[in-house]
Amino acid sequence: MKKTATVFAAAALLMTTGCTNLSKTQEGALSGGAIGAGVGAAATAIAGSSIAAGMIVGGAVGAAAGAYTGCQKEGKC
Repeated sequence: MKKTATVFAAAALLMTTGCTNLSKTQEGALSGGAIGAGVGAAATAIAGSSIAAGMIVGGAVGAAAGAYTGCQKEGKC
C-alpha cells in the first residue's frame, strides 16, 4: 500500500509541473499517462497482480488515449 501512495504522489507531482507551455496533445498525453498509471496500479493491486506491470500498461494506454484526445481538440488529427 505504501508503494501505491508513492506512485499517486509522484503522478500528482508530474501533473503539476510545467504544463503551461504544453500543447493540448502533450497535456493529454501527460495527464492520460498519469491517470492510466494510477488506475493500472490500483487495478492490479486489487487483483493481486504485478503493480509495476499495471502501471506500465495503464500508463501507455492512458498516454495514447490522452494524446489522441488532445490532438482532436487541436484539430490536427
